[in-house]
Amino acid sequence: MRDLSIGLMVIALTGGGVFLFFIKGLYLLPDKVCDGTVKRDVAIRTLPRTRSADEWADQGGTGRHFSFACRVSTSGDSILSGQVDLRDSPKVAWVDSYGSLAASHVIRVSKGDVEALAQMNGDGSSASVYVPCVPTNVKEGDASHAYALVADAGVTGKSRATGAELRQALTDFAYQLTKHAYELAGCKDPRDFPEELPRYEDG
Repeated sequence: MRDLSIGLMVIALTGGGVFLFFIKGLYLLPDKVCDGTVKRDVAIRTLPRTRSADEWADQGGTGRHFSFACRVSTSGDSILSGQVDLRDSPKVAWVDSYGSLAASHVIRVSKGDVEALAQMNGDGSSASVYVPCVPTNVKEGDASHAYALVADAGVTGKSRATGAELRQALTDFAYQLTKHAYELAGCKDPRDFPEELPRYEDG
């Protein structure tokens, strides 16, 4: 009887080890992904359990052509991706175009002149963040343009979170990317970013 109990325990432990092997991929990522800008927890909240995961980040262009992109991919073909671009776009145009592209209503939150929005239909598989930013190489005469960093984030394939939880996770991902991009883009005005934007349920 004792040998049987030991055998069952060994099988249980072995099985647990095999199970952990197949789900631990996201937990092996750095504490902060995307060039040290986004907390790993955001990827864990968003993507399904996986055996392995990789992260990648890249900056392209400067000034008016600035962009910063990040991707977290899993062995199960699910991808969390985001890109921040410097655009000449007033906030109202950003909101209107996003709602049109999403073919749905959007939910919005803001803190000062920083704003975020996400889809309200389906699982809410995309989100966006808008932060005013005048690049340092823009002449004074052009400063009246509505320059801003606009981040877009979404999931390709399956996700762990759905609905409101997914909208919030994608927004957190886009916001953390944007805070880092603000520094990289060389925006003229110093800015103190809050740790996080208001939660959608508070908006």
